[in-house]
Amino acid sequence: MQSEISSHQPIGAFDSGVGGLSVLRAIRELLPHEHVLYLADQAHIPYGPRQKAHIRDFSFGITDFLLGHGAKLIVVACNTASAAALHDLRVRYPEVPFVGMEPAVKPAAAVTHSGRVGVLATPTTFSGDLYAALVDRFAKGIEIFQSTCPGLVEEIERGDLESPAIRAILEGVLSPMLAEGVDTVVLGCTHYPFVIPVIQAITGPEVRTIDPAPAIARQTQRLLAEHAWLNPVKVAGELQFFTSGPPAGLEGLLPRLLGETGKVSGLAWQSQGLAKINGG
Repeated sequence: MQSEISSHQPIGAFDSGVGGLSVLRAIRELLPHEHVLYLADQAHIPYGPRQKAHIRDFSFGITDFLLGHGAKLIVVACNTASAAALHDLRVRYPEVPFVGMEPAVKPAAAVTHSGRVGVLATPTTFSGDLYAALVDRFAKGIEIFQSTCPGLVEEIERGDLESPAIRAILEGVLSPMLAEGVDTVVLGCTHYPFVIPVIQAITGPEVRTIDPAPAIARQTQRLLAEHAWLNPVKVAGELQFFTSGPPAGLEGLLPRLLGETGKVSGLAWQSQGLAKINGG
């Protein structure tokens, strides 16, 4: 399969919703010439409370769709899907390079002065083997304070990033952590970077917030270079957007969350996987 790949083919990226746009934003800054297919599985959002087997099935169906549309590399721009499905994706598609998300426990442990770190993530991420391994390997002697931020993903999907509801959720989560002396906060969900201004307004400048998106963009660049798949054409890459939810909703959020616009094609889940609606 790899021998048939052209450097002009797009990167594929997916998330349960708009969260992965925080990763796409970083990819666009670092790799502006790459074409990208972005798929939001908004019919199933949020992934966080769902069973891992269901998330794996969604991830397989999405990957099949993206590969069918020419993706040369897949970015799993979703911490929950990475925790539930990344290993199985690599087994099922051994010739496809995957870039997955992981909570930034290692850099947080390296920069904390208090030895107390807060991690905001979904239940699936916290219960996954990857998170446990990261904590065991890199956070010895570090005290970790965790929160699943119930309701935050759904509020961010509505697009009002400074709403009273978002502020209330984050204050409820962060205030106990601050009381415990946390000086570093890890964002373990790709939706959460969109509310960094609210987080920093609550924590103050003395608390560091770690957004993993730039590191994911660098890993994407490294893998493309390793395979000699970096697009050599020095013009802005094209973006194509897909959603299994209402296309108008995602389309309306693109300018605010990504700083770019684009047509969004609607998809429907069928027994054989994802299909475009009315050829959209």
